[in-house]
Amino acid sequence: MKKRVYLDYSATTPLKQEVLDAMLPHFNASFGNPSSIYTYGRESKNAIDNARDIIAKSINAKSDEIFFTGGGSESDNWAIKGIAYGNKHKGKHIITSKIEHHAVLHTCEYLEKEGFEVTYLKVDEYGLVNLQELKEAIRSDTILISIMFANNEIGTIQPIKEIAEIANSKQVYFHTDAVQAFGNIKIDVKELGIDLMSISAHKIYGPKGTGALYIKKGVKLHQLIHGGAQEKKRRAGTENVPGIVGFAKAAELAHENFDEHIKHLTSLRDKLIAGLKEKIEYIHLNGHPTKRLPGNVNFSIEFIEGESLLLSLDMVGIACSSGSACTSGSLDPSHVLMSIGLTHELAHGSLRLTIGDFTTEEDIEYVINQLPPIVEKLRQMSPLYEKVKGGN
Repeated sequence: MKKRVYLDYSATTPLKQEVLDAMLPHFNASFGNPSSIYTYGRESKNAIDNARDIIAKSINAKSDEIFFTGGGSESDNWAIKGIAYGNKHKGKHIITSKIEHHAVLHTCEYLEKEGFEVTYLKVDEYGLVNLQELKEAIRSDTILISIMFANNEIGTIQPIKEIAEIANSKQVYFHTDAVQAFGNIKIDVKELGIDLMSISAHKIYGPKGTGALYIKKGVKLHQLIHGGAQEKKRRAGTENVPGIVGFAKAAELAHENFDEHIKHLTSLRDKLIAGLKEKIEYIHLNGHPTKRLPGNVNFSIEFIEGESLLLSLDMVGIACSSGSACTSGSLDPSHVLMSIGLTHELAHGSLRLTIGDFTTEEDIEYVINQLPPIVEKLRQMSPLYEKVKGGN
C-alpha cells in the first residue's frame, strides 16, 4: 500500500476520536431541539451552554460573548456586515488588508456596492501590515478595522495587540479572523483588546460546518440571519448541537495539550524548512521567518508550476496545496503571494505544507526525500531552467 502523508492541516483537520465520541450521543440519544422546554430539549440546551462555557474560557471571554455560527466564513460575514449596518449612522468607512481570507475581502467588496468605502492596506514582503499606515488610514467616519490574526497561506502572525490599541484609541471596532490562529496561538481577547473574533471548529480537529463569533459585550451589530430567537435572539436557526459539542471538545483538547502541540509543530516545521532548503536550489520561504504559525511552511520554487507539483506529490501519497488558484477554475495566482511582491511565475510555483498533530518525523523525512527529485523532473521541462543551468 502506498504511503500517505497529509500536510494540508490549514485546509482542514481530521476529526479526533475524542471529539467524535463526544458528538455521537447528540445524533440519536440526546437529539432534542434546544428550544424545547421538555427534558429532551433541556438536555440539548445544557450541552450547548456547557460548550459555550468551554469556548469562552479558552479565549478568556464571558459565556454570553460567544455566539455559535455555521463556520468561519459566516462569522466573518456577520462581524463585518453586522458592524457596517449597525453603525452606518456613525460612518461608512472600513479598513482591512489585501491578504485577508476571501470571506473578508468578498464581504468588503459587497459592502462597497452598498455605499461603504473600504481601504485595503498593503503589506510588506513578509505579509505584515504597517502600523503607521494603519493609523494614517483611519478617518473620522471609520467604523471598523478587520485584520486577520494569522494568514492562512503564508502563516504570518500580525501584531494584533498593537492593532487593537490603535483601533481602541480612535473608538473604532476591531475584528480579527482568527480561524488559523485559534488552537495554534494562545489568545486572550481581553488582554489583546479584541472586539470581535471569528473562529472555526474544523481547523482544530473538530467538525466542519461549525464556528463561533466572539462579540465583546456592548458591541453594536445587526443580525445576519433572521428567524427564531436562538443565540440570544442574535443568530436564528436551530443549533447544530453535535457540531457545537464537538467544537467545544476540540477546543478543550487543544488547550489541554497546548504547549506540547506547539512544540511538536514547530520542531517538524523547522526540520522541513531546513531539509528542503538544503536539497532544492532556487527555493524561497514565503511569510515571516519567525512570526509565523507553528505548523506553516510555504515555499516558492522557481521554474515549476504549482498544479503540476501538487499532482506529482499526490502520486507519491503527499497531500498539500499551492498558492495557485488553478484548481478552483481560475488561472490567477494567490492574492496573498502577489501582495507580498512575488512575480506571477513565483506565485504559480508555490507550495504550502501545513503540519498537524498526526504528522510524524517519518512523514517529514519522506517529504524531504520525495520532493527534490519531483522538482528536478518538472524543471527538466522548463526551457528557462535549462538556460540557468547552462549559465545563461
